[in-house]
Amino acid sequence: MRALRFISAKRRFELFPPYFLMRVKVLALKADWSSARILLPLNWVSANAAGNMFGGFQASLADPVPALACLKRFPGYRVATKKLEIEFIRVGNSNLVLHFDFDESLADKITNELAESGKSTPCFEMHYVREDGKVCTRIKNTVAIRPKGYVGHHE
Repeated sequence: MRALRFISAKRRFELFPPYFLMRVKVLALKADWSSARILLPLNWVSANAAGNMFGGFQASLADPVPALACLKRFPGYRVATKKLEIEFIRVGNSNLVLHFDFDESLADKITNELAESGKSTPCFEMHYVREDGKVCTRIKNTVAIRPKGYVGHHE
């Protein structure tokens, strides 16, 4: 998908096979990935037996977003999700919108850590909002930003 440069980043994200099958729609995405709003539709595939959004669907969409933002902001590094924490506050009984914002103070902290030690392990906070405007899920996503070829011990 990365080779398809003539397709926008929003569309490449939507066409990524897992997200295409989930019918994900990018509502807003800043060019530098400092902000994203992504629709996760509730349908017969994504609904559990009670008719609410599967937690696994929420986790699957939330997993790569901070890593992709870090790859965009800090090219030349290897970036991967290290830890994903999900807190279900309310049932996801409608389409959900993932809200991601890359705080500039966190970007500055990452820049300083990369300059000092060549690595950083920031934690991003995101949330899903239901159609009624209520937050239903809070997510903490910790990513490992490392030099390419880095082999860590007990990370």
